[in-house]
Amino acid sequence: MTRLGDVSDMLVGFAFKSVGFLDGGSDGVRLLRGDNVQQGYIRWGDKTKKWPIAQCDDLERYQLAEDDVILAMDRPIVGDGLKMAWIRSEDLPALLVQRVCRLRGKKGMALTNFIRYVLAAPDFSAHIHRITTGANIPHISGKDIASYEFDLPGLDDQSRIVDCLSAYDDLIATNQRRIALLEDAARRLYREWFVHLRFPGHETMLVKNGVPEGWKPLILNEVCDAVGGGTPSTSRPEYWGGDVVWVTPTDVTRNDCLALLDSEKKITESGLASSSAKLVPPDTILMTSRASIGFFALMDKPACTNQGFISVLPKYANSRMFLLFNLLGRVEEMIGLATGATFKEISKKTFRALPVLWPTDELLKLFEDRAYPLIQQVRLNKKQIQQLASARDLLLPRLMSGQLDVSSIPLPDEVAA
Repeated sequence: MTRLGDVSDMLVGFAFKSVGFLDGGSDGVRLLRGDNVQQGYIRWGDKTKKWPIAQCDDLERYQLAEDDVILAMDRPIVGDGLKMAWIRSEDLPALLVQRVCRLRGKKGMALTNFIRYVLAAPDFSAHIHRITTGANIPHISGKDIASYEFDLPGLDDQSRIVDCLSAYDDLIATNQRRIALLEDAARRLYREWFVHLRFPGHETMLVKNGVPEGWKPLILNEVCDAVGGGTPSTSRPEYWGGDVVWVTPTDVTRNDCLALLDSEKKITESGLASSSAKLVPPDTILMTSRASIGFFALMDKPACTNQGFISVLPKYANSRMFLLFNLLGRVEEMIGLATGATFKEISKKTFRALPVLWPTDELLKLFEDRAYPLIQQVRLNKKQIQQLASARDLLLPRLMSGQLDVSSIPLPDEVAA
């Protein structure tokens, strides 16, 4: 048995002063905070903070390197796992912020990539659950992390375990890159056709006052239905744990693409009937409308949502993809129209009144035929990621506990095949 703190170099981040932060669009070094740490990857968004490059000379200790293992120390329990990730080349350069822990294996004792899987194993999650403290903001200390004990195999066995498990992670990362490219292709196509107006046939199309012939200025209420959600009574257990998909904003904000495969919580048919939640058909555009406004998802099954959504149902054929990417480009506009003292929300009334320049039926169909197959491919890649992650997670605890003979572990190329 080995203590994690004895075989890993642990560092808690620097207490950067918020007055020195640069916003995400400025030129500087990104600051890795707890809210950037997702399960298995780093999420950089528009709200990412940066630090001036000129002020980084004395912060070399806090500069991150590829493969560094990262553990968020505030609110560590998320869904079924920890907020744990590792640094990839595209995440660099970056600096470590307080309340985030960086771990590296000590030379000759533990491989850094093996430490990653130590933290990913169920036993470490159970350890964190036992020692998490804090009434309002659950947190863990460096001492708590360092105290975790586990069986440490020799370096050769560590290397073979890493080779096997990282083969799954590499395949997952490949699928994630494909998803990003597919979604980006659909976004670029939308901008090319409907923002820059370079759609098929634009050369011969008559344009008057910036409006192509046959296009109509409308409002969203004329082209789609906006449906709200609801929550069954939490004091009625018979309303919960059924088969009806019930989506919350957290399901969508944690998701890393437009395809959402399932919801964390389910309700029963009686729970659906008792609340204002409404079952919407597959491929309904689910848009978060409260607090975190403008996160989107499509599901391939009927679903309902809580009150934090506007579900968008097109009134006309072949307009779903146009509506989706139109709304994706208007998030800042909708946030600007949101109201509320406790948290911002865009109302269905305000949403329905948003103007939209509506293209011809022919162009809508052309875009639907081009964009929807890209979204279907995103969904297939997302399902492959889910299958790979499930297989890896089944293998992980058996490898880390020694239940599997390390010599029987398949090689990476065998796993990939």
